[in-house]
Amino acid sequence: MNGKKGSCVEINIPSSDTTKSTKQQLESGKKKSAGNGGDLFSCKAWIEKVWEFAKEDSNRVIFSFKVGLAVLLVSLLILFRAPYEVFGTNIIWSILTVAIMFEYTVGATFNRGFNRALGSLLAGILAIGVAQMALSSGRGAEPFIIGTSIFFIGTVTSFMKLWPSLVPYEYGFRVILFTYCLIIVSGYRMGNPLRTAMDRLYSIAIGGFVAVLVNVLVFPIWAGEQLHKELVNNFNSVADSLEECVKKYLEDDGLDHPEFSNTVMDEFPDEPAYRKCKATLNSSAKLESLAISAKWEPPHGRFRHFFYPWSEYVKVGAVLRYCAYEVMALHGVLHSEIQAPYNLRITFQSEIQEVASQAAELVRCLGKDISNMERSLKTCLLKRVHSSTERLQRTIDMHSYLLTTTYCDPPPPPDNNSSKSVVLLPKLSSDLSNQLAELESKSLDKDSTPAVVVQGESYHEMMRKQSRRLHSWPSREVDAFAFEEEGGVDFLPRMRALESTAALSLATFTSLLIEFVVRLDHLVEAVDELSKMAKF
Repeated sequence: MNGKKGSCVEINIPSSDTTKSTKQQLESGKKKSAGNGGDLFSCKAWIEKVWEFAKEDSNRVIFSFKVGLAVLLVSLLILFRAPYEVFGTNIIWSILTVAIMFEYTVGATFNRGFNRALGSLLAGILAIGVAQMALSSGRGAEPFIIGTSIFFIGTVTSFMKLWPSLVPYEYGFRVILFTYCLIIVSGYRMGNPLRTAMDRLYSIAIGGFVAVLVNVLVFPIWAGEQLHKELVNNFNSVADSLEECVKKYLEDDGLDHPEFSNTVMDEFPDEPAYRKCKATLNSSAKLESLAISAKWEPPHGRFRHFFYPWSEYVKVGAVLRYCAYEVMALHGVLHSEIQAPYNLRITFQSEIQEVASQAAELVRCLGKDISNMERSLKTCLLKRVHSSTERLQRTIDMHSYLLTTTYCDPPPPPDNNSSKSVVLLPKLSSDLSNQLAELESKSLDKDSTPAVVVQGESYHEMMRKQSRRLHSWPSREVDAFAFEEEGGVDFLPRMRALESTAALSLATFTSLLIEFVVRLDHLVEAVDELSKMAKF
């Protein structure tokens, strides 16, 4: 408006529908542009993941190319006219055999091939026998006999593959079932069950022969080698995890310790050796599977004699897992809420470090002997570990009052014969002890109840700060149980009990470390037995 009479200004206000459509166009454009960038980013990330997965183990790529080569060789029998006229449509069974039978390792392929061959042979014989009996019984009874036999075979094979001692041959029973059903049904329609069974059997034989030939001759992946490397890696993982745990336990002063409630169990990104040790505990099924497959392999590489004791590898792995259980328990103490004070941990620092380093060295030496297939006596190393453990036990015995008494109790005089001096507790602990004694004396006086409350409040603040710094007990607020009982007298023994429990956390850690050393004796015996039977 310009202020003149009769003049007007037209203002165009867009409708709500137009506004909504404009906003939708803008939002769709943004989403489209973001979607294109997101798709490119996700595609690149996926390619990087595939590349990292292939780099972890090059045998994965080799295995994939070998399967493709085997399927191609069998498919040529169909693609070219001359072999197709000889074998006919039943040659498709060879492609199915290669796809099902080809396994990652040579031993697994032999095992799967044996089950495939035996199951197909038994199914063919049963199908021929039942088909001939059905033909001789007449056209009317033939479908009833065939149907009854299919039900009977399906029931028996499904029950037998659940039998505990026959579980390793589960695939063979599965092969019997579907091969029998396909042969006898197709033979019933084609009118010549004998010819159908023979065509299917030699097609399966061609597929199995191609699968075994490619798997053995083209960059073979031996299950025995995989088992050997897996066991050696487990030894190194346990040793690394032990050293990592002890190092963090002795260096952690509790200042930057994360809240236990905010920590996801079994996920510690700053402890790679911990995850390896956890993988060692979960390697039981993998070792057993590799050992079963390795038994089917002929002598090869460094394993040149027949009847190689692959089952001993599984026994050694079982003993090693018992040692790994102790390491995982040590990690549990490291990440528990109840922690011993830092000054108490460094009291036994040198002895704990010595035991851990020598025990880890012994485990690595055992793994190195298995890796090099050498046999060496570990008597000297084992004696050194035992002497270090005894030294740790004597030190704990001489300073056991630090683990069983509260800080306000005066320590006994040190032994003149002991070479280790008593580590003095920090000034904060003595101040807290004085306040505990003062609070206890004042609580007995009825006329000084307000003073007790004031003194108690300051004491609560101090104890809360010390709890955050040392993480000496569960993160329960002190005020929650400070004066639950009338008069507040029960507060003192509770706090002293919590202090004693925190000190006993160190005793738990050292006892688990000693138990790990005790189990090393069984590990040395198991490795020695393996070296004798394998003729290292």
